[in-house]
Amino acid sequence: MRIGLVGAGAVGQSVGALLVESGWCRELLVTSGSEVSARGLVTDLEDLTQITGSPVRVSVAAPEAMGVCDAVVLSPRARFTNTARADVRMAGLTANAPIIAALARQLTGYTGVAVMVTNPVDIFARLFAARSGCTRVLGIGAATDTARYRLTLARLLAVPVGAVRGHVIGEHGDAAVICASTTTVHGQVAAVPVQRVRAELAARPRRISAGIGRTRSGPAGAVLTALTHALGIADGVTEVSVRQEAGVWLGTPVRYTAGTPVLCPPPLDDSETAQLDAATEKLHHAYIQLEEEI
Repeated sequence: MRIGLVGAGAVGQSVGALLVESGWCRELLVTSGSEVSARGLVTDLEDLTQITGSPVRVSVAAPEAMGVCDAVVLSPRARFTNTARADVRMAGLTANAPIIAALARQLTGYTGVAVMVTNPVDIFARLFAARSGCTRVLGIGAATDTARYRLTLARLLAVPVGAVRGHVIGEHGDAAVICASTTTVHGQVAAVPVQRVRAELAARPRRISAGIGRTRSGPAGAVLTALTHALGIADGVTEVSVRQEAGVWLGTPVRYTAGTPVLCPPPLDDSETAQLDAATEKLHHAYIQLEEEI
């Protein structure tokens, strides 16, 4: 497998390290807004390959050269200061959109798997698909949200994380839908303290950013899981942002078998359905406005 990595920031660095150690990636092409950062990451990853005995070949490449890749990971980020206190992930919409649109032009007709990382991820997955013509565009975010949900609920209920089954779907942001009505603990429907959970889901990324500057490990793990499933390396269910019937990209559980996806959204109660409808409308409106601006 040959993977393209766009962006040498916190997530890009973590994804690169995971791919070097993956056992299935054989070539990694790296590009960034700065050639210095791209070459720096390649040099660092070359050191990792030598130390660990990894067979992965790592090199710098232009974005337009990544059309030969089985998958590309899109994690560029514009230079801007995010001062938002609410809807934090939407704050990068205007700043990052020109970068995503330019990448889509450079990868027009791309037939591999494109994994969008840059926020707001659901809108940018749609933008990249529309501008590039790529039909296999996934966004990550719901997998991280779901992992945080299960961790949080397990701690609140004092049970093992493995006993918790439940999902967070919809927008990767403030309009995320906690699927409390179908969440189970030890196979039994759980009483979910939704407000306490939602507060912790908002606090976790802020705590990470305050401590180390940027989230990286969780999103990188979500990227690797999305890649292995979408490329047919592993079968199973993972949460990714994919195109829905309304044309909006939303996070949902997807079952992959030999790389073939089947959406398997959880049943929702009336309140959760209303939340998902609101998220759909929010993301659609933001996308239409973005299209008018760029």
